[in-house]
Amino acid sequence: MGSSRRTKSAIPSAAQSAGAGTEKRGAVVAALMLAMALAALDSTIVSTAVPQIVGDLGGFSVFSWLFSGYLLAVTVTLPVYGKLSDTFGRKPVLIAGAALFLLGSLLCALAWNMGALIAFRIVQGLGGGALQGTVQTLAADLYPLEQRPRIQAKLSTVWATSAVAGPAVGGVLAAYADWRWIFLVNLPVGAVAMWLLARHLHEPQRDTSGPRPRIDWSGALAVFACGGVLLTALVQGGVAWPWLSAPSTAFFGTGLALVFLVVVIERRAAEPIIPGWVWRRPTIAAVNLALGALGLLMVAPTVFLPTYAQSVLGLAPIAAGFVLSVWTLSWPVSAALSQHVYRRIGFRNTAMLGIGTATLILLAFPFLPYPGSAWQPTLLMLLLGGALGLFQLPLIIGVQSTVGWSERGTATASVLFCRQTGQTIGAALFGAVANGVLASRLGGASDLDSVTRALDSTAAPEATRRAIADAVHAVYFGAAGAAALAFVALLVLAPRRFPVLKDPGDSGS
Repeated sequence: MGSSRRTKSAIPSAAQSAGAGTEKRGAVVAALMLAMALAALDSTIVSTAVPQIVGDLGGFSVFSWLFSGYLLAVTVTLPVYGKLSDTFGRKPVLIAGAALFLLGSLLCALAWNMGALIAFRIVQGLGGGALQGTVQTLAADLYPLEQRPRIQAKLSTVWATSAVAGPAVGGVLAAYADWRWIFLVNLPVGAVAMWLLARHLHEPQRDTSGPRPRIDWSGALAVFACGGVLLTALVQGGVAWPWLSAPSTAFFGTGLALVFLVVVIERRAAEPIIPGWVWRRPTIAAVNLALGALGLLMVAPTVFLPTYAQSVLGLAPIAAGFVLSVWTLSWPVSAALSQHVYRRIGFRNTAMLGIGTATLILLAFPFLPYPGSAWQPTLLMLLLGGALGLFQLPLIIGVQSTVGWSERGTATASVLFCRQTGQTIGAALFGAVANGVLASRLGGASDLDSVTRALDSTAAPEATRRAIADAVHAVYFGAAGAAALAFVALLVLAPRRFPVLKDPGDSGS
């Protein structure tokens, strides 16, 4: 979408950027882990306090926007922050994003009704986009290629720990303190992260003698509006209104018109927010599509497996959560070990090995015996985490290694944006699939939420439990299809060997 004219002030050498903060690299890594923890804990820690929040503020009919609003804000700001970090540096963008996130947290704690809380969650999300994208980019700046798995494994461990600890921490704070503390605890953690970054992260002095960088603010606004409208249509379709309804048609129609507007603006911009090279380069385009498919398939276990474990296997909520959480144990371990594989067979082949294995694991789920034992899906989730760790990390490190400093933020943001968008599409698509299977099995208009609520309150017939099992099985077949698409995208589009830049900053210590 237009060529990118880089100024001298936007291009410190990779050697300089890799050396940024070397003296205090441990402190900077600690700051990055704290910043990532803020983003990773956010949704899981809030989810367990929803009953207390609704009981205090009301607004049960719209409480889902506590999560949807945050997700939308994070997703649509990722490309903007990626471009800003390439233009002005990682440090100011990350500190500004963290400050905005903490402001949103403070406002959430002061919310007086559900509408205000949702609005302040969106403010949080506007800062959360900087946390997610810029942390990943800065991690690649700090370490040469050979050492990047080390920091990425640490960040993966943060996500894994947050997935397990978040619900427990949220539940304890809601039960023994007040739900507002869920947001207030962000303040000291974020303050420490900002202090460490301000004190110990020293990016290279930028040459300001060239032309002043121009920010594509019209493009940023258009991207934000386009993403917000389309993601809202996906999040609310089939929930707040039927898919084939006037509101759905209006949102999708407006979104498509905004897509056209984004293309026009970005083609004319001197420094576009979403430059065309992220899709013209086969490596980045293939990884974008593959990680979009990853976001799609992740919906199957994260959204539908807990329902399956409780409704079909008859497990308590805590035990059902354990069945899901085991993949957070194998994922970071596999990611950390993936370097030993991709150094031998390359980034593409390692990722294809991981996603090919994940396809077989997802296909195996529908063939589990009914009703089965809890260890069976638990084992599959453990294996799935290992396969996806082998898939995702080599692709992220590979893409970051094919671009220079001045493009790394944009490239990283593009793959994260595609993964987030895939999750949103997956939630809408697989929700429709599950509800369609239930309706056909139960002979009427049914949806998964209402059926599972009925199971909680009544002794439901065996046919209902089988219908839920069939619905979840259909979702897993769809997830296997998404994994297969990721495999094909890498096979067809990605080069056998990623064109890794041989920059001094990516080869030294």
